[in-house]
Amino acid sequence: MQRTVTTAKAIRGTLGVSANKSISHRAAILNAIADGEAIIEDFQRGADCLATISCLRRLGATCRWRGDSALVVKGLGSQGLREPSSVLDARNSGTTMRLLTGLVAAQPFLSVINGDASLRMRPMGRIVEPLRKMGADITGRDGGRLAPLVIRGGPLRGIHYRMPAASAQVKSALLLAGLYAEGETVIEEPAPTRDHTERMLRKMGADLQFGEGAVIRIRPRTRELEAMSLRVPGDISSAAPWLVLASAHPDAAIQIVDVGVNPTRTGILDCLTLMGADIRLENERLWGAEPVANIAVRSSQLRGITIGGDLVPRSIDELPLLALAGCFAQGETVIKDAAELAVKESNRIRTTVEGLRALGANLEEREDGFRVWGPQKLRGAVVSSHGDHRLAMLLAVAGALSQGETVVVQAESVSISYPRFWLDLDGVRRP
Repeated sequence: MQRTVTTAKAIRGTLGVSANKSISHRAAILNAIADGEAIIEDFQRGADCLATISCLRRLGATCRWRGDSALVVKGLGSQGLREPSSVLDARNSGTTMRLLTGLVAAQPFLSVINGDASLRMRPMGRIVEPLRKMGADITGRDGGRLAPLVIRGGPLRGIHYRMPAASAQVKSALLLAGLYAEGETVIEEPAPTRDHTERMLRKMGADLQFGEGAVIRIRPRTRELEAMSLRVPGDISSAAPWLVLASAHPDAAIQIVDVGVNPTRTGILDCLTLMGADIRLENERLWGAEPVANIAVRSSQLRGITIGGDLVPRSIDELPLLALAGCFAQGETVIKDAAELAVKESNRIRTTVEGLRALGANLEEREDGFRVWGPQKLRGAVVSSHGDHRLAMLLAVAGALSQGETVVVQAESVSISYPRFWLDLDGVRRP
């Protein structure tokens, strides 16, 4: 499928974005091993989260839809999962594969987890290595560094693990394993990463310490987790295309409602603010354990900055969009310390540079990020998402900011995280 995007003369409107993918994954998994029934309102129905539901069902969990957007999960308790009769298919979802590997490593049965061609090339050694230190029996291609993974579940022991790179998925996999391990599991992060798992576990009754420094501690459960109903806020990663579009466009004013603004996820807001973007948080409140706000953004005079260090894990999925913002900023924008982008659904450093260069952008590919010179004028072209949902949205926004017509190939990939993206783009752009 391909979509054509033409120059947007103005950007206007109020919209709600796709629900938070990270929270949706975790809410389904944790409620599946809790005691009781939970209703997860506004559950994200993109392909990645649907892959998690499919895997949980194969593990014996009961997940059913109530209406269009509420997922009802009947918890099995900590010992209720059963051996799957077939392969757990994570499709394109790294979160599904990594978190479920941590969970099934502690179960008394055999599991095999696989994914599509893209996922089978993404690094799994980062979870396999620490899980093996906990006593897990995991094999896979390339010595366990690549899927498919074969997990022979069994007893685990707590460890003290210093993560070599910041990763919320690795941290969450170890926390799930730590729920079942003998003794305390201690995880040290090199930089703060999204803490949705920690917030949810603590709310559900786990013996967990976090939020003070770089160390997270979890002790084995002494009682069942309590099922937790919740409403999932909008995903700031899905809000990010509109933040960049409105900031960079000369005639824009939009509001994005009910967005999760967990401080471990708001690097995009901090970076754009440093670049001079006119962004305001309104109606700030809490939904359960998660902070939520409406975000108003207007046309801005952007300036180039350097993005690196602790800002990177807090904005990892949005960094390519910030490279696009750099095309419209005065001066040089440098994004560094982001080598992780090379092992996402595509090599997002290379594919971002290729896509933006096709539109006439002047930017440089670096091993750990980008260097961009601005301001620039982009022109329409034929570009490909390479099947990467984030890249498809980036190129669509770039097309709306470019002169002429832009054709995005493999545009359907947005369904992985934001199924109604194209409808929302049509809704806010004024031709």
